[in-house]
Amino acid sequence: MTSLRGPPDERSVDELLSFGVVNLDKPSGPSAHQVSAWARDAAGVERAAHAGTLDPKVTGCLPILLGDATRLAQVFLEGAKEYVSVLELHGPAPADLDAVLAEFEGEIYQKPPRKSAVARRLRSREIYALDLLEARDRQALVRIRCESGTYIRKLCHDLGLAAGTGAHMGDLRRTGTDPFDDTDLVSTADLTDALVFAAEGDDGPLREVVAPAERALRHLPQLTVAVSAAEQIAEGAPVYAPGVVAVDDATGAADEGALVACVTPDDAAVCLGRLVGDPDADTGEVVSLERVLV
Repeated sequence: MTSLRGPPDERSVDELLSFGVVNLDKPSGPSAHQVSAWARDAAGVERAAHAGTLDPKVTGCLPILLGDATRLAQVFLEGAKEYVSVLELHGPAPADLDAVLAEFEGEIYQKPPRKSAVARRLRSREIYALDLLEARDRQALVRIRCESGTYIRKLCHDLGLAAGTGAHMGDLRRTGTDPFDDTDLVSTADLTDALVFAAEGDDGPLREVVAPAERALRHLPQLTVAVSAAEQIAEGAPVYAPGVVAVDDATGAADEGALVACVTPDDAAVCLGRLVGDPDADTGEVVSLERVLV
């Protein structure tokens, strides 16, 4: 019989590390891949994955998925990212810099840089908000909330052209990647200390820095499915309407094809999938599976 995970808040330390997430504050220097490998080795798990690449010099919000939680990596392609960047202007900041930034809110077009790992084709990205926090001499501090996959370095270059001064990206810090932000970041030292305390029998600090992996699903529409349905889903069956026991408001308003999460009545993650039918219907397929999480 399929074994389902229990309630997220009642899991043992080993269960938490095998299906957990750390909202890590990436330091400057190592690559995101190196930080992920360090977390994997420190936690003693077979796999770990980071949520969205950050260049070595970039700091900030880098959620690390531990163990089986690596199956959730795709959820970070659906959410927004937020950054605070120093815009290094090549001339004095223009008086209308606020207005220049406002022109970039909405859909923009970018071509990935030469060193990127993707094909250099023109593509569109959405800038949800672009705010000027401070400007002084030839520097401006800007906050950017944008679609995943936006190249901030290229955006800064284009902002400089529009401002008439030229510009490049200075220091960059990621302050959020849905559903995580910088209000509860965990340093590498915090995680190391928590693991030491847990090894000595005190798991309190570890529970403060490692969250059940379900936290990474908070920004997605969710369906609650019966335990019997969850057992069938674990064997590869789609999510059918009779197995759905509750629908949240976000799911009810979601468009067909939206990425959704399915959970058991005690909030344990079951699967990720695409909405293909009416979750309030009496019959038919509701969710097409993409990732089984049990």
